Amino acid sequence: MSLFFVSRWVNPPPTISLADASVLPAGFVAGAASAAVKAAGRLDVGVLHCLAPEVVSAARFCDSGAPAAPVLLCQTECDLSRIRAVVANSGNANAATGEAGIAQARVMQNGAAKALGLEPSEVAVASTGVIGVQLPGERIAQSLVGLAPTLDPAKAGDFAAAIRTTDAIEKHVSLKVALPSGTVALSAQAKGAGMISPHFATLLCFVETDAKLSPALADRLLAAAVKRSFDLVSVDGQLSTNDTVLLLGSGASAVEVADGSDDEAAFAAALDALLLQLALLMVKDGEGALRIARVEVRGQDTNDTETAARSIANSPLVKAALFGGDPNWGRIAQAIGGALRGRPPVAFDIAIEGVPVCAGGAALDVDLARLERAVSRDEVEYSVALGGTGAVSHVYFSDLSYDYVKINAEYTT
Repeated sequence: MSLFFVSRWVNPPPTISLADASVLPAGFVAGAASAAVKAAGRLDVGVLHCLAPEVVSAARFCDSGAPAAPVLLCQTECDLSRIRAVVANSGNANAATGEAGIAQARVMQNGAAKALGLEPSEVAVASTGVIGVQLPGERIAQSLVGLAPTLDPAKAGDFAAAIRTTDAIEKHVSLKVALPSGTVALSAQAKGAGMISPHFATLLCFVETDAKLSPALADRLLAAAVKRSFDLVSVDGQLSTNDTVLLLGSGASAVEVADGSDDEAAFAAALDALLLQLALLMVKDGEGALRIARVEVRGQDTNDTETAARSIANSPLVKAALFGGDPNWGRIAQAIGGALRGRPPVAFDIAIEGVPVCAGGAALDVDLARLERAVSRDEVEYSVALGGTGAVSHVYFSDLSYDYVKINAEYTT
C-alpha cells in the first residue's frame, strides 16, 4: 500500500489492496499513440474503451466561465451516463479556441467513434496543455486508426503517460476492493501539477471499475468523492478551463453494488481514498513543490471557515514560508485578516503541527527549534480556530518554489 497511499492524510480502508497498475479492470482496454501534438514520438493521445454491453458512467467538469471546447462538447453532445470510450490528448488544451475549437474536438470525437465502432455520443473527449492554440483534430483522428486495433487491458500505463503534461509524478493505480458481496477492481489514471485551485483543479482523471453500478449510484459516488478530494486542493489558486473526471463501470465482475448497501459503503470508502491520494499527488507534484500542507479552519460559519482556509492556502506569503521551512505564522494571520476583512476583529487561534503559536489573536511563547523541525517535514499541518463551533473547512496545498516560477515562465517556449 505504501507504494501508492503515501500521505498521512489518507487512511485507506483495510478492504483494499494494490494490484498491477498497468492492468485495467475486466471489460476495459486502453492504449496510446503519438500524433505530434507534443514533440514527435512522445505519447500524446490516449484511448480508453469499455467493451461491456451495459456500461455505466458519471462525469464532473470544471465550473470555469471559460470552459474548453472538449468540456463543452461532452456537456452538450455526450450521454454522460453511458460513456463507452474516452479519447484524450496532452500538449494542447483546445481552450479559448472558439467555434473552430469545438469543430476540432468533434473531429477527435468522431474519429474515435469510427475507429471503435461507437456512436459519437458514447465517446468523451478531453484535452490538456497550452491554451489558445488550435487543436490538430485531423492528425489526432488519423492516429486513432492505427491505435484502435492495438488496445489492450494491460496498457493503462501508456494511457496514463499520454495524458501527462508538466507532471513529474506518475498518477495511476489499480486496486482490488473486497466488498461484502465479492471482490471488484478499481483503477484510475490522472494528471495534474499546476493551475490547480479548490472547486476543482487542472486535472484529468479517469476511473474504471468492474463493479455493477446503477447510473444514479455512480453519479452520487463520484460527486461525493470529488467533493472530498479534488475540490479541496490548491497549487496556485488558478482555476482551469479543462477539468474532467469520469467514472466508468463495466459490471464485468457481476458484483452488484446496491444503493444503500454495505457494498456501497465499502466501495465509497475505497473510491474516496483513491481520489484523495491522487489529489494529494497533484499537490505534491505542484510544478517544483518541495512541501505540501493541510490547513484546517474551525468556526461557527461555513462561509468564514472556507474563505479563510482558501485564503491561507492561496497566499503567496504562506506558500513561500512553507517552501522555506519557515514557521512564520504571521503569514497565516495576515491571510485570515484578508479573508475576513470588513468584519469585527477575530480572536483567532493558530497551531502548527499541533504546537499552539497564537491564542485569541495574541502571540504565545513557543519552542522555536521544535517549530522549525516541524515545518521542515514533507507534510505540514496548520490549524486555525475562529471561535465558535459547527463549521470546519480544510484545503490541501503546495508551497511556492523557484521551479514553479521557472516552469510557468517558460511553459510555451
